[in-house]
Amino acid sequence: MHDLPTEWSALCALVFLLGLKHGFDADHLATIDGLTRFNARHQRPFARYCGALFSLGHGIVVVAIAIAVGLISEKWDAPEWLELSGAWVSIGFLTVLGVVNLAAVLAAAPNEVVAPVGLKGRLLGGLNAARRPWTVALVGALFALSFDTVSQTALFALTAAQFGGVWHSIFLGLLFVLGMLVTDGVNGLWISRLIARADQLACIASRVMSLAVSAVSLLVAALGAGKLASPAFDQWTEGRELVFGAFVVAVIATSFVAAVLIARMRPRTA
Repeated sequence: MHDLPTEWSALCALVFLLGLKHGFDADHLATIDGLTRFNARHQRPFARYCGALFSLGHGIVVVAIAIAVGLISEKWDAPEWLELSGAWVSIGFLTVLGVVNLAAVLAAAPNEVVAPVGLKGRLLGGLNAARRPWTVALVGALFALSFDTVSQTALFALTAAQFGGVWHSIFLGLLFVLGMLVTDGVNGLWISRLIARADQLACIASRVMSLAVSAVSLLVAALGAGKLASPAFDQWTEGRELVFGAFVVAVIATSFVAAVLIARMRPRTA
């Protein structure tokens, strides 16, 4: 857990940033896109809130893991392989997601809106066609049952427990969920607006967002691989976790805002 700050306020800030970044995960974006489009097509009033519902379901599992880890932290030390294997799983997923989303942008027709591409959603089959708010939340909960999410939550919950026990772990879990809820919720609202229009500006907006997600996925994967491959690089990055986290979130957020502004623009009339 050497990558996590040892000062409480810095740790809280980093976990919130991790939640924001987690909400922009390509798998999240792709699944929320599919859920929002499916329910909007059937004119269900909760369609625009699919992102928030997904995030709440995901967050329930995250908080449950944080509670469990906080309760057993006095009797259990995380094995060294947990952080290492979690890092490699994350790097692998980010690399694949970055490549497939870049390929989706390059392969899309000029007049086609580009939808984000995910991997986990394909494993859930019919659950992606959730017809009720609680089933949308269930999809989010199932997404949290993955090695990368479980390992990341366990690591920051263990670190938090060192500051005073299970309540600190729960607090960090809630901070992570809050960050994720912000990005997933806003993403669902944005997709519902994008669905309402299919003009050239919507096509451009979707490409901006997909390219940003692809670039950040590949960048974070490269950063993680560099830290594992080079002790010198790992040492140089230590203490800069907040800076890197803020940079990633800023890039995605800026791209998101640009995409929203483009989508809101009215097409010029002759």
